[in-house]
Amino acid sequence: MTLDLRPAGTSAVLASFDSLAEVVAFRDGLRGATVPGVTEVVSGARTLLVRFDRTRTDAGRLRAELSAVAPVTVGPGGTPDTTLAGATTPVVVPVVYDGADLDTVAEMTGRTRAELVAWHTGQTWTSAFCGFAPGFSYLTGTAAPLDLPRRDTSRTAVPSGAVALAGEFSAVYPRTSPGGWQLIGRTDVPVWSLDRTPPALAPAGTRVRFVDAEAPT
Repeated sequence: MTLDLRPAGTSAVLASFDSLAEVVAFRDGLRGATVPGVTEVVSGARTLLVRFDRTRTDAGRLRAELSAVAPVTVGPGGTPDTTLAGATTPVVVPVVYDGADLDTVAEMTGRTRAELVAWHTGQTWTSAFCGFAPGFSYLTGTAAPLDLPRRDTSRTAVPSGAVALAGEFSAVYPRTSPGGWQLIGRTDVPVWSLDRTPPALAPAGTRVRFVDAEAPT
């Protein structure tokens, strides 16, 4: 991995990568490293913005220390490294799998409903980055992705709590909004709440496990 580092103002550097997998691998490596002065890391689809405290480090020193970070790679089917500093127990999200596109997705992927639900619940998901709306986390899984297309026509109103798939990602809609992802279920778990710190349920790096709320106990 060749690290492309550029200044971003006077107290941050921007690291650019060739793929989302490289972003996640480097962020996990950075979490387990000791880099003095780092105050915040903001993930994007191909970038990491690293903010720093200028009283503790400077851009030149930070660039050298970031260049020495060893990425941690977890491929499809792998197991997240919970020994990393800052790694947490996965957030559990119960889902009722009755989404409007569930049968369509099952047909597109050659699975039964039960097999699709088992695929979705049988892996650990990680918040790669957040965007689109407050609390909307783009989750990547440890199983081989389905790489599903978005719907040909977006819905004008996807309900809050809708659980969806598109491309390599899964996500939960934090509030009612337009959307073109494939809807496979719904959850009552609020993924964005100003009464919580932080307000987002799954900031970048958070592990998530979906469970079937209607499965026999």
